[in-house]
Amino acid sequence: MSSDTRTAPAPQRAAKTSVTGAVSNYIDERTSISAVVKEFGRKIFPDHWSFMLGEVALYSFVVILISGSFLTFFFQASMAEVEYDGSWVPLKGLEMSAAMDSALNISFDIRGGLLMRQVHHWAALLFIASIGLHMLRIYFTGAFRKPRELNWVIGFILFILAMGEGFTGYSLPDDLLSGNGLRIIDGLIKGIPVVGTWISYLLFGGEFPGDQVIGRFYTLHILLLPAIIVALIALHLVFVVVHKHTQYPGPGKTNDNVVGYPILPVYAAKAGGFFFIVFGVIALMAAFFTINPIWNYGPYDPSPVSAGTQPDWYIGFADGALRLIPPGWEFVLWDRTWSFNIIVPLVVLGGFIVVVLLYPFFEAWVTGDKREHHLLDRPRNAPTRTAIGAAGVTFYASLWAAASSDIIATHFKMAMEHVIHILQFTTIVGPFIAFFIAKRICIALQKKDREIALHGYESGRIVRLPGGEYIEVHQQLDEYERWKLLNFNEYQPLMIRPNAAGKISSAQRVRASVSRWFFEDRIEPVTSKELERSSHH
Repeated sequence: MSSDTRTAPAPQRAAKTSVTGAVSNYIDERTSISAVVKEFGRKIFPDHWSFMLGEVALYSFVVILISGSFLTFFFQASMAEVEYDGSWVPLKGLEMSAAMDSALNISFDIRGGLLMRQVHHWAALLFIASIGLHMLRIYFTGAFRKPRELNWVIGFILFILAMGEGFTGYSLPDDLLSGNGLRIIDGLIKGIPVVGTWISYLLFGGEFPGDQVIGRFYTLHILLLPAIIVALIALHLVFVVVHKHTQYPGPGKTNDNVVGYPILPVYAAKAGGFFFIVFGVIALMAAFFTINPIWNYGPYDPSPVSAGTQPDWYIGFADGALRLIPPGWEFVLWDRTWSFNIIVPLVVLGGFIVVVLLYPFFEAWVTGDKREHHLLDRPRNAPTRTAIGAAGVTFYASLWAAASSDIIATHFKMAMEHVIHILQFTTIVGPFIAFFIAKRICIALQKKDREIALHGYESGRIVRLPGGEYIEVHQQLDEYERWKLLNFNEYQPLMIRPNAAGKISSAQRVRASVSRWFFEDRIEPVTSKELERSSHH
């Protein structure tokens, strides 16, 4: 046996163990980390596929940090004019900013640079998309209810910050596409009454395009916004541990009847493997699908505008809102131009963001429910909530589609005016149609569940009765399947009650009216007497 494979003597092993134990005790006595690890390791995380959307967001952000750290070594956040002398021949000898020059060098002259740029960009898109889908899952299943209202607010702020992080990064190469995006933002800011011009000068360091915006966006992109996002992610995960994880109703896989696995060791191993899957998929996308080819756009010049260019999807709703406003919404008052074609989109989008942010508190106010909720709802069992969500998604999707109105017009050979009019209709009327259809579908599904709970499934077996009547035999549900169909909270409109002075306030009347609208159109759950009659029949 060779010396390098010989087992170490027992005294040496004991010495190594004692040193490891001493170090562990030293750290534990000063940090009490063993108690934290023990407590955290016992936490149960559900293993349903929909809960993985939050993990995809977290792992995408880790990929963003890794790839972004690589890019910072080579990127120059400067708008100083240089002459390009890199490997991309079509742009050789052209005047451009140092930011654009370094971005091209990363793409063509740094080994692995283009791959890392595309990994960074694809991971950013996946990060925002997974946050959005994660929040939709939380909304439609009612996971935002007490005690998790604050965590909903944190998650939505993360979504807004992720959009800001994406936009600042998208603007850094100083190519023609990102420059046009900055020009749109400059126009939006200048459209704000009184303070808009001053904010634009502060952001750009002078008249657009200024000479400082890239440096300021770079500071936001690599320092301020990531630090806030990391802090909010940590706080978000702390609340997940403190409040316990929500779960779908059903039998558990552990002794505590919880649907999921403890973090250590099962869930940690699965999560580690899932991280490498997410990283691998992003790397494959970056290797095979080009994104943001800045060498095709060229350096930014205020005079040309690239035809057919679109913003990244997550910021497209803002561009779409601007396109849908009819012309002529400006007037001069008090020696100032009031551009309502900009003010109205800003107010509407700001209002939409506030409504989404505060929705958990609105529903708690409407229901008057102060209980804690750890089991998730089926979307059909909360028809008004589901319908509101469908209306919100339709509104967002219409604005998002409007950002591509020119592409839609050219691809489908339609007049631009016709496309705009259709999208104006879907943006204003579409949410009401989506609300009505979604609510009717939810109520229909509830009726179907009620029928199945009372009479069972159609078996397809036809039986002739002694009297000559033909009937189809229904297969009855077992107790668990019936419980899944019937186990949901029955909310009713709030009753108006006089206050201590014997009066009914206007706020109470408004609350009762909203509650009646929210819960009046509903399906009553099956009662025990109905089940008994059905079984007897």
